[in-house]
Amino acid sequence: MTTDSRSMRDRMLAGDLYIADDPELAEASLRAMDLTGAYNATSARNPAERRRILEELLGEIGDGVDIRPPLRVDYGSHIRIGARTFANYGLIALDVAPITIGEDVQIGTNVQLLTPTHPVDPQPRRDKWEAAEPIVIGDNVWLGSGAIVLPGVTIGDNTVVGAGSVVTRDLPPNVVAVGNPARVVRTIS
Repeated sequence: MTTDSRSMRDRMLAGDLYIADDPELAEASLRAMDLTGAYNATSARNPAERRRILEELLGEIGDGVDIRPPLRVDYGSHIRIGARTFANYGLIALDVAPITIGEDVQIGTNVQLLTPTHPVDPQPRRDKWEAAEPIVIGDNVWLGSGAIVLPGVTIGDNTVVGAGSVVTRDLPPNVVAVGNPARVVRTIS
């Protein structure tokens, strides 16, 4: 691991093991904390300022996106959100790897989108190595309150994930999935 000449940021963006305790990554994280702090403190009566902050924080944001505070992210710049998506209170989107959220998505309260992974072997974990895998949420998906989406998962268009479900693997389009781990319980016609 120590012979790789890439920066920790380059390693992180490639999905390879990296150490987050790096000055460049620390600055990007602090920037995100400052912006989410400002966003979370901005009055709902000031939608223009909220939108301005989200445009500065996120990699891409479509028209008509509504995210109710509090919002928490790692970097923000790796998150892309399609038009008319709504996220209720308490979204946590740990965007060490890209998080892509489609159009017309409904996200319930306290949903977690988690891209980071950690080594199973104890020594690299003790040495603070980590990695990440992207998350993709299709168009018109509904993530029920308290749903957790784990690293590397893709959820197909029109799929519904029940409240409290833990999505550990890809879900196809047009299904309802519930449980821990989330399992398809029916098809949406």
